[in-house]
Order: sequence, then structure tokens, then C-alpha cells
Amino acid sequence: MTRLDKLDRQILRLLQQDGSIPIQQVADQVGLSVNPCWRRIRRMEAEGVIQGRVALVDPAKVGLGLTVYVRVKTREHSAAWAKKLNEVIAAMPEIQECHRIGGDVDYLLKVVVPDMSGYDRSYKELIQRLPALADVSALFSMERLKSVTGLPIPAES
Repeated sequence: MTRLDKLDRQILRLLQQDGSIPIQQVADQVGLSVNPCWRRIRRMEAEGVIQGRVALVDPAKVGLGLTVYVRVKTREHSAAWAKKLNEVIAAMPEIQECHRIGGDVDYLLKVVVPDMSGYDRSYKELIQRLPALADVSALFSMERLKSVTGLPIPAES
């Protein structure tokens, strides 16, 4: 784990709120001059703490009104199968997240599509391209009550 001090954590909190905030404004808010603040940001980027800066888009406003959480159980647990899974999910942009999980299923996918027929197409592609699936089941999001991208950066430990 990368060692982050109090100032690094303050910078991360600010950048998570608005990735387009000017460095001068970040520096002012954390009590640094611009160059040291810029160096800290560049260091955190180089170390992979900051993985990128993006614009957050409202899915419904771009025609992606259905979010589906897909539980996948497989009969296969080999390295070759895991590699195939990674290839398949990388090729399907509607799969926004994939987590290997513990419990009664093996993977949890977050899929964002325009509608039910969009999900059906994704489902069919997934089961066609991935052999040895024991079960694929879906949970359909009826309403998004909370959605955040910023992590709750803990205080320095």
C-alpha cells in the first residue's frame, strides 16, 4: 500500500469531488504552493493511486436506462477459463464491473444497457462465449438511490 500523508489525502478528496479543479485551487485549499502540490499529484498518478480523471455521465440521459447485476456461477475454475472470462468481459463494454466474489456464486457483473432487449442480447452473448456456466441470474435495478464514485478516504493511520 502506498504511504499517503494528510496532504495527499486532502488532495485526493478534492480531486474526487471535481477532477477538473485547477491545481492552483487544490494547492490553495490544502495549504501548498502549486509546484509541490503538482508533484504530489504526479507521484500519486505514477504510483497508481490516481488511476485517471473522467467525466461522469448520467446513464439515463445517454439512453442507458437499465442497470443489471448479474450473478455468474461456473463449473470451471481453471486459469484458462479465468483468462477467457477476462477476454469476454473486456470485449463487452456494457459490462461496467466484474468482481470475483465469495459465497454461492463466483462472479458479480454490473451491466448497463438501454433496456430489457439490450440485456437479453448481452446475456446471450455472455452464455455463448463463456463455456461451463452453471448458472446466470440477474437482479434488475428499479431505482438508483445512491451512486457515488469517490472513495471515503480514511484519515491517516
